[in-house]
Amino acid sequence: MGMDAETIWLEGSISVEAALLGGCRSVLAVYVQTGNGRRWERRLARLQQLARQARVPLQLVDEAFIAGRVTGNTHGGVVAQAGPRQFVALEALVDGVERPFIVMLDGIEDPYNFGQALRSLYAAGAAGVVVRPRNWFTAAGIVARASAGVSEQMPIAIAETAEQAADTYRQLGLRIAATSNQNAVPLYEANLTEPLFLLLGGEKRGITRSFLAQADLILQIPYQQTNFQQSLGVVASAAIVAFEAMRQRKSYSL
Repeated sequence: MGMDAETIWLEGSISVEAALLGGCRSVLAVYVQTGNGRRWERRLARLQQLARQARVPLQLVDEAFIAGRVTGNTHGGVVAQAGPRQFVALEALVDGVERPFIVMLDGIEDPYNFGQALRSLYAAGAAGVVVRPRNWFTAAGIVARASAGVSEQMPIAIAETAEQAADTYRQLGLRIAATSNQNAVPLYEANLTEPLFLLLGGEKRGITRSFLAQADLILQIPYQQTNFQQSLGVVASAAIVAFEAMRQRKSYSL
């Protein structure tokens, strides 16, 4: 199930390698700018190996070819033409996972923030991510770079609404959580070791009252500066909550 039928361009060896390994989209071809030196040879050998394993053609091209297909200058002479992102069912994110930790990223306005949030969630061991149909995979190249390739490896599902996702995961035995400053449990006092679905709201809308009213757990990130009343951005919130969940789960399993 792709969001559109158009091909996209992934830029940089990290993003391209992640796409070849991740299997979340078809990679049509890999292009590497001709160069010299041991570093270039090592990178080329790695890409050739991965492309061969994935049965994807790899071509050496000139600088002009690369320049006509990139948006920035961080590509390092490597691009790939790829098909649309493939998404999985909501249920697939928890299938076979013990005590799954699933996060829905909703309403993020910036593709760099979206990619950075994915990066933290993946590093902290989240089992998968849920997004709404209008998401930043139309800017897949930016998201892949911002997430250090994680967007091409993290299992991702689509839900029409946060409520739909919550209903599905509640029936599958997950607790429903969200972040807020009202009627909340301090993060470091909450039990995050159980199967958990966490909704993280975007920079503008936040999380609706109706969702908070039916959540099993409302989390608040405590501040040292008591006079700081602003909410943290979604990138920081995702990292803080995800790594606290990782810490608790590691301690729980010892």
